[in-house]
Amino acid sequence: MDRTKGIILALISSGTFGLIAFFSIPLLRVGMHAPSILFYRSLLAAALLGIVCLIRKRDFRISPKLAVQLLFLGLLYTMTSMGLIYSYNYISSGVSTTIHFLYPVAVACMMIIFYKEKLSRNLLFAAIIALVGVALLCWSDNGFISTKGLLAVLFTVFTYSAYIVSLNRRSIKNLDPEVFTFYVMLFGAFIFSVFSYSTTGIEIVPDVASWFNLIGLALFATVLSGLALVSAVKYAGSTITSILGSMEPVVATLVGIFYFGEPFGWNSFFGLALIIGAVTLVIITGQKKR
Repeated sequence: MDRTKGIILALISSGTFGLIAFFSIPLLRVGMHAPSILFYRSLLAAALLGIVCLIRKRDFRISPKLAVQLLFLGLLYTMTSMGLIYSYNYISSGVSTTIHFLYPVAVACMMIIFYKEKLSRNLLFAAIIALVGVALLCWSDNGFISTKGLLAVLFTVFTYSAYIVSLNRRSIKNLDPEVFTFYVMLFGAFIFSVFSYSTTGIEIVPDVASWFNLIGLALFATVLSGLALVSAVKYAGSTITSILGSMEPVVATLVGIFYFGEPFGWNSFFGLALIIGAVTLVIITGQKKR
């Protein structure tokens, strides 16, 4: 029963993560800029997580040293969010999310570079498959996709990989996951408030529909997905949870096709399949090594 519960939670987590574009693109279309969208997302998510932590009587106390580390992680998280939403202005949300899903491959490469882990044949093969998948996604019927959009989403691959690798610090591991996510969101809101104020300004939410999209972005694509992820790892294990994370680009692609009318050809199909296959191979190889 626990394993089944974990699988269901993993599907909920990856599926809700895949809804980021569903809530974000309508906000971009009504004229809101990415810094303001992400400020509201982080602030609302921090408030919701704070309520969850209070209900569960979590300890919020952290040391100044740990606060600095969490501020750095919040910066990495905000840069990832910013790059992903920025890319939606130039390339389809499905392609963007699928390329972003390369981060497990990048994490494995970073572990080899910075932690001297051994390079395996499977990882090398997966990296080549992933690059072929990205190449297929980048070449549509209308030619090569926007360079700005591609660079923005590739930037998120490295920032999110650095975020994941940074979680290996012992002080971070010992922190309650809900409290950790609360502080990352809180610091993210602070960073976005400064960035918004210095660029576009913190924009007023234009209408009721936009408020619903902001709440959905914070509740479903941030808080629910994050809490479901933690519980899924607890009940089903990290390997199954990570593999089922492939639902994220699938959901994002389906939303892009059926809700936003984004194009999807054979190149996109094979590119998506190759990237999911490469990531799955990296996750299974990593688990066998452990």
